[in-house]
Amino acid sequence: MTHLRQVMLEELQRRNFAATTITTYLKAVVQFARHFKCRPDRLNHTHLRTYQAYLLRERKLMPHTVRLHVAALRFFFVKTLKRRYLLDDIPYPKAPRRLPSILSVDEVTQLIDAADSLSHRTMLMVLYSTGMRNSELRHLQVAGIDSRRMLIHIRLGKGGRDRYVPLSATLLTTLRVYYRWMQPKTWLFPGTIPDYVSSRYSELVFRARARRSTDIMLTPSSSPCRGKGVHREAHHR
Repeated sequence: MTHLRQVMLEELQRRNFAATTITTYLKAVVQFARHFKCRPDRLNHTHLRTYQAYLLRERKLMPHTVRLHVAALRFFFVKTLKRRYLLDDIPYPKAPRRLPSILSVDEVTQLIDAADSLSHRTMLMVLYSTGMRNSELRHLQVAGIDSRRMLIHIRLGKGGRDRYVPLSATLLTTLRVYYRWMQPKTWLFPGTIPDYVSSRYSELVFRARARRSTDIMLTPSSSPCRGKGVHREAHHR
């Protein structure tokens, strides 16, 4: 690990950034340096403007994705290199604000019914019943299911915040059947490495169910760099 990378990593960790954000920011700086075949600390505001235009015009990345690169490079130059004058030289690109296309009740039912196992069906029901994120689903604990108060406790959600979401009677019934079958110990949806289900696995489950529901086509609501997981916009073919 280079000295610059170590310094940036420490600055990110000192601010308690999420692990996925740290990985994304470090990767963005590496790509920036590789593009110019030069150490990033030797690059300046001219390179930043050129690179931002390259991302938008040549690579044709979505504005939301470019905003991630901008945030990473801003952090590197301002927080790591202490070059505060660069903020105005790398503005956040304007991104269109679009309302998502919401699945109808019938479409959600169709998607869930396409599940080929109790585990997959339960994961899909939890996602659609509670609206929690993919990462929150993966870290959901057995102890977080409060059947007395009909609540689900989500620990360390977006921004590292805990929160509660309602637990419906229908979902509780499915969770009880799933629990008797799987008998999970700590994590509600245990995987192999580590003990909770991986983000790749839960993403594949969602996409596989969507493919089996032939009347529904799903498109990403944001760049994969965001790590949004299974949150998707949907529309009819």
